[in-house]
Amino acid sequence: MDKTALVTGASAGIGEATARALTAAGYRVFAGARRLDRMAPLAAAGATLLKLDVTDDASMAAAVAAIKSQTGRIDVLINNAGYGSYGALEDVPLAEARRQFEVNVFGLARLSQLVLPIMRAQKSGKIINVTSIGGKIWEPLGAWYHATKFAVEGLSDSLRVEVERFGIDVIVIEPGAIRTEWAGIARDGLLQMSGSGAYAELAKRHARMLATAETSSLASAPEVVARTIVHAANARRPKTRYATGGGARTILFLKAILPDRLFDRLIWRVTQGGG
Repeated sequence: MDKTALVTGASAGIGEATARALTAAGYRVFAGARRLDRMAPLAAAGATLLKLDVTDDASMAAAVAAIKSQTGRIDVLINNAGYGSYGALEDVPLAEARRQFEVNVFGLARLSQLVLPIMRAQKSGKIINVTSIGGKIWEPLGAWYHATKFAVEGLSDSLRVEVERFGIDVIVIEPGAIRTEWAGIARDGLLQMSGSGAYAELAKRHARMLATAETSSLASAPEVVARTIVHAANARRPKTRYATGGGARTILFLKAILPDRLFDRLIWRVTQGGG
C-alpha cells in the first residue's frame, strides 16, 4: 500500500526538500503552497502539486478533499508552512501579530482538524509539526515569532495525548539554523518594523546577524531536516521530538543547563554581536 503525505510550505526550503525526500522514499506526495510555479521541479520529481494557502479555510479544505478523493487516505501531514515576523514588540502592529499566528499556528491547527477524521477512520497516521528551537529559546525582537513556536510546542503535546488512542502520532521537529530564504524574509521584516525609532540600533545589529545566517558554518542544508522528517514518518514508534541541524542540540542543551539570566546574555551576544 502506497502511503500518502501532504507537505505544506513546499515551494522552498525545508518543505521542498521534504517533498523530494518523501517522494524518493516511496510516498505519494502532495506538495502544497501558494506559489505553484515555484513547485514545478517537484512535479517533475513525481509530487502532485496543490495550491494551498494556510490562512484560507476554503483552500485548506479543498486540498484535503482533493487528496482524499484521489487516494482515500492521508498517512502523514507535515505542517511546515511558516515565516518569522521580527520587530520590537512595541513596534509590531497587532494586525501583523495576528497574521503571524494565522500562518504559524492556526493554519497548522486547521489542517490537523481536517485530516484527523481521515486518520481516525484508517486507525493510523502521523502529524509532523515543524517548529524550531525557537519554540524553546528566545531572542530580542522576535517576540511574536517565538510566541507562535512556543504555542505549537504546547499544541502538539496536548494533541499527542488526545489522539494516541486512535493510532495517530504527533511529532515535533525542532530545526536549528538552516540555509533557506527564511532568514532574509525575517531580516527584511525586522528592518521594516524597527529599523528606525527607539529600537533601531538593536534591529540593525540583529539584521546583520540574520544576513550571515544563510552562509554561516553553523547552518545546515534543508535536506538535513528533510531526512529527519522522513525518519520520523517511517518510524514504528517515533520520538515525540527531534532536534536537528544547525547546532539545535547544542543550543537546547545550553538552554537546559543555564539559568535564564545567563542564557539571556548568551542570546544577546549572538544576536547583537556582544554590543
